[in-house]
Amino acid sequence: MEFDSYMIPESDLELGQFRLLDVDNKVIIPVDCHIRLIITGADVIHSFAIPSLGLKVDAVPGRLNQSSIIAERTGTFYGQCSEICGV
Repeated sequence: MEFDSYMIPESDLELGQFRLLDVDNKVIIPVDCHIRLIITGADVIHSFAIPSLGLKVDAVPGRLNQSSIIAERTGTFYGQCSEICGV
């Protein structure tokens, strides 16, 4: 599965949504299931992180980086870029 999403512009946020965290395309992952992630960048070096799942992986153009997660509880987990990339 290929997946991407973009932050919702501040002017389009609805009540209860978080600035810089809510996105236009959310992904739902099952609980207690091994999920393999293959991450790359399209333009510059990014670093994709989901802090509450203990995940941080560099996203480098031309390189595929692999990681895995297991969500042991239900909830909303926010992913974000954690690299100063200039984009």
